[in-house]
Amino acid sequence: MHDDMTTNLPMVTPDLVLHGALGSRWSVASISPQLNALLDPPVSRGASAHRVFEGVRPHLVSLAEEVLSSHQSLQNILIEFPGGQRFRAELVDGGLSDDYRTHSIVVYLQPVASSSAQQEDSFHNLVGRSVAMQEVFRKIRLYAASDAAVVITGETGTGKELVARALHEESDRRNGPYVALNCSAISEDLLESELFGHEKGAFTGAIRSHRGRFERADGGSLFLDEIGDMPLHTQTRLLRVLEERQVEPVGSERVLPIDVRIICATNVGLERAVGDGRFRSDLYHRISVLRIHLPPLRERRDDIPLLVDKFLRRFSDAYGRQVEKLTSEAMQLLQSYLWPGNIRELRNVMERVFVENHAPVIGARAFSEWVRERQNFVRTRWEDEGPRDEPALITPYDPPSPSAVPADLDEATIRRAYAACHGNISAAARQLGVHRATLYRHLKKLKLDRNDLS
Repeated sequence: MHDDMTTNLPMVTPDLVLHGALGSRWSVASISPQLNALLDPPVSRGASAHRVFEGVRPHLVSLAEEVLSSHQSLQNILIEFPGGQRFRAELVDGGLSDDYRTHSIVVYLQPVASSSAQQEDSFHNLVGRSVAMQEVFRKIRLYAASDAAVVITGETGTGKELVARALHEESDRRNGPYVALNCSAISEDLLESELFGHEKGAFTGAIRSHRGRFERADGGSLFLDEIGDMPLHTQTRLLRVLEERQVEPVGSERVLPIDVRIICATNVGLERAVGDGRFRSDLYHRISVLRIHLPPLRERRDDIPLLVDKFLRRFSDAYGRQVEKLTSEAMQLLQSYLWPGNIRELRNVMERVFVENHAPVIGARAFSEWVRERQNFVRTRWEDEGPRDEPALITPYDPPSPSAVPADLDEATIRRAYAACHGNISAAARQLGVHRATLYRHLKKLKLDRNDLS
């Protein structure tokens, strides 16, 4: 393992070389003594890479296949070994191996100090320690090296524009312009003019020429938010611009070459929109080469303390007074709420409570009026629209165990614990060293329920 990560293969000895091909067996071609010392037992040349590195997060073999399929090296990828050792990895396509039948993937590792590891809680204004958000961070780093179009999916308020900006700032286009447009915020009559520009006199009210977003984004990135709301006739013109890499302003005979990376976002299922005839299938395939999905906040409630801390620091700076933290009861309340408005709703609630309370620590009582409002909102919807197939907004929350979930938590192990605890699921979870919610998740993963354990 080395201090100066580089892709200059002759000068730097790799920590690991893997041989394999897409969808087939990968083996260890060479491994450095330092890396081998972390493995128990040590491995020899020819060992199965799947077996040796099955506990590594993210899995090294899947990373190797990404390098091979994307034809792009991976850099600055945070990986963690089963013993807790953390490294930043660079993976490079080493070309065909000596037998000309498999490919070589060369891996360089740099140890991560504990202080640096903490920085992974945030990334370009995105916050999250959860597995889902770490995967988002990894994809941003990976996709930033490409000019291929990206679609970011996720519910309203999950932070899709933050992901788009992070993709731009991580890319080689970072010194170029970043231009954003919300397709649903512009009327159909003006959307094409806003995208492609127009000449003076092109239509009634066009008293001067206008540079469109594509022209303004030349050399940089163009973020098209809510692209699922774009009218079909505008989709047709957008597809032509993307394929020809040139734009013709409305009312003009000029053709402008453009160099723009397209990043799109949607909170609707584009696949369903294609099936319904509301979105062109050819445009869908053109813009969704790469995909990043942002999970709703209710699926990563473990990240709420990090987000709350971020907002408290921001509001402390903005309002010139210090609020240190929330009480554990207040935090538990926030983690029990399902957040239909996601991070945007959490931010608004935190600012409201910050303004209304001047104590250095905010307790659960500070949120009581907000809770009543949310309960009244749900009650009113039921009265106006009838019962809905939606979960309650406030649900019990089991925080995760600080220790890792055992990798060998299989069906047989769970059955033994369940029997030993006489069918008490909470006691079985304690015996297994996991929370009850974690055990239920494992049962669901194994396609089992409590009746199957009896």
